[in-house]
Amino acid sequence: MLSKNEVKYIQSLGHKKRRDEERLFLVEGSKMVAELVQQYATQIVRLFATETFYTNCAEAKTIQQHFVISNEELERISQQQTPNQALALVHYFPQQEWSPSSTEWTLVLDAIRDPGNMGTIIRLADWFGIKHIVCSPDCADIYNPKVIQATMGSIMRVAVHEAELTSFLSQQQVPVVGAVLGGTELASYKFPGGGILVIGNEANGIREEVIPMLTDALMIPRFGEAESLNAAIATSIFLWELKRGK
Repeated sequence: MLSKNEVKYIQSLGHKKRRDEERLFLVEGSKMVAELVQQYATQIVRLFATETFYTNCAEAKTIQQHFVISNEELERISQQQTPNQALALVHYFPQQEWSPSSTEWTLVLDAIRDPGNMGTIIRLADWFGIKHIVCSPDCADIYNPKVIQATMGSIMRVAVHEAELTSFLSQQQVPVVGAVLGGTELASYKFPGGGILVIGNEANGIREEVIPMLTDALMIPRFGEAESLNAAIATSIFLWELKRGK
């Protein structure tokens, strides 16, 4: 049985300050936790799951600190409205040295603050084969439980970095294209073989100091009356055109 202190500690990881102090985040749900067990078992600090989960994922029993809990206990520690069999405490993913290449695409996110959008964009990057994302410091925390859930496991396959964008972009020697109102229509642009794609804030777009660093400003033309597209939808259109044009 979980103690009150254990429940309180696990619940505290729903807050960024606590996550950063402990360098731990939460992964929930049978599918994502099973994938984590199979691919990144060494990252798991503690695993709490129902008997059903351990029956269906025998490898989970190899995690040194694994515990069988009831559905009622899972509800007490879960960040989700409908908990699903398992919850893991996981080390932050290690950051590795890396720099953008002219033969592959990197996605740069400028002030994407909505956790759902952030998680969906990470999932889109995974779908379209983007291996690296660079986030400005004012983006949503990638270890926010809502972000993790929205990635549907893609957080394990896409490396996410944080950088001050003007400094980061000023050091690059690759094409830098971005979504900007009034730019070249997306369908008429021929994407190079690699570079950086910048997607801006849901309400304000790419910040003013970043726009001069773009080698090409592109836009998705509007045919109806909608005021704007959210960042995740815009990202999906840009990534499709980028990959389709290769």
